[in-house]
Amino acid sequence: MQTWKLKGMLFFFHSSMTILISYLPVYFQALGLEGSQIGLLLAVGPAAAIIAQPFWGFMSDKWKTVKRILLICFSGALAVGFIMFQVTEYLLLIPVIFLFYSFTSPAGGLGDSLAQKISVQHGVSFGSIRMWGSIGFGTSSLAGGVLLTHIGILNIYYLFAFFILMALFLCFLAPDSEPSKKPVQLLSAVKLIKDKKLLIFLLMIFAIGLSHRINDSFISLYIVELGGNETYIGVSWFLGLSTEVLTFALSVYWLKRYHLLTYISVAAVIYFIRWVLLAFVPDANFLLAVQVLHGISFGLFYLSAFQFVSRLVPEELESTGHLLFISIFFGFAGVIGSILGGNIMSMFNLRVLYGIMAGLALIGLVGSLLYRKFYFNTEQGQNELKHISSTE
Repeated sequence: MQTWKLKGMLFFFHSSMTILISYLPVYFQALGLEGSQIGLLLAVGPAAAIIAQPFWGFMSDKWKTVKRILLICFSGALAVGFIMFQVTEYLLLIPVIFLFYSFTSPAGGLGDSLAQKISVQHGVSFGSIRMWGSIGFGTSSLAGGVLLTHIGILNIYYLFAFFILMALFLCFLAPDSEPSKKPVQLLSAVKLIKDKKLLIFLLMIFAIGLSHRINDSFISLYIVELGGNETYIGVSWFLGLSTEVLTFALSVYWLKRYHLLTYISVAAVIYFIRWVLLAFVPDANFLLAVQVLHGISFGLFYLSAFQFVSRLVPEELESTGHLLFISIFFGFAGVIGSILGGNIMSMFNLRVLYGIMAGLALIGLVGSLLYRKFYFNTEQGQNELKHISSTE
């Protein structure tokens, strides 16, 4: 099967996300903004995602196409992004960023949803497709850091636009998923948030997502505080994404060995260890060494949680379920994380912030264990227990 167009689309879209996640805080700092202002601006994107992700996910299920929604999102991101990177006034940036992330934030979840559906339809590993997004993220983080060191952080849009244009072109060529034959009604989507198993799961993963999103927003500033520069930022993401690629690539061997909830608990443990280590790193070089844990913690968690959501929602609402999960993990957690992190950074320091993140990961671990007990007491969980490998 020719999946290279889909893989290429994920590669270049996640490359564009590198520019935003890794360097946008540094870009705002270069504009002369304060820590609390940066935190608020970084919260605007996830706030937009809370609305945009479920909306575009539902429209994807309603129109029974993922590809066409992606084309709309990529085109909107390219156009609004041009405006955003021309604006320098703090108050004007807020509405423009909101509109910008209304297009960019759903694209990641929709791309992963398309990869999940294609993998199921053609009997291939989801991780073998999704890993190309991580390869793009890691590769561009390294190259982007070197380029921005030379051309200047204020020229960030040119890199972003190139990657989005490539993603748009490959998306046009990529296959679409086979649509579900069942009709989709708005009432059915609304009922999803009333499903006890799904609702409690989304609450459970929130603490883990909160710690993850705080790190996304502030690790670049932490690197600068520890004496690193744009190149260090690029290397840090490259190291983390390298292990993420390996985790995704090898998922065909490890993912089915234990239950998905087991991997979520293991990921929470690794997140806890990671944040504790980062709270005490003496300099930027030690931080780079700890970054290898990024791919393991995020890879285990995201692959497991994303596919577990597919078990909790009807087939015809799979994209809606995926985008609802992502709106919690990246949206709600991103809003609260950016504001909380910015204020903690202003009042204390980034070491204190990472210590608090370790506590959040610990809460997530306890939550995952409690959810596991709850889930296996349900009828669906009991049925799955019968099929769990005897090695668990």
